[in-house]
Formats: sequence, structure tokens, C-alpha cells
Amino acid sequence: MDKNRIEGTKHQVKGAIKEGVGKVTDNPVKEAAGNLEKNAGKVQKEIGKENDRQRDLDRHH
Repeated sequence: MDKNRIEGTKHQVKGAIKEGVGKVTDNPVKEAAGNLEKNAGKVQKEIGKENDRQRDLDRHH
């Protein structure tokens, strides 16, 4: 499994927590930062999935 998948998942979780804390504490800056980190984690995770897919294709060709 590509490390980007693991790191992306970690960022998604951290970002979601920050976003939730920002909502609960009425802190729009923390909420926005959490949302940004969460979405960056989603992108990183998708990059990892694509890297894994390419690696699998290379093995079969």
C-alpha cells in the first residue's frame, strides 16, 4: 500500500477533528483549517490509490 494512502487518511481524520472542534467552539479559522486539511488528505489518499493501481498494472505487464 502506498504511503500516500496512509498519510492521506491520517490527514483526513485530523482535519475532521479540527473542523469539528472549530464548529463546537465557534472558531471559524480552526474550522476552515480543519476542512482544508481534511480535503488535502482526501487528495493525497487518491494519489496513493492511483500509485498502487499503476504498480499493479506494471506487475502484470
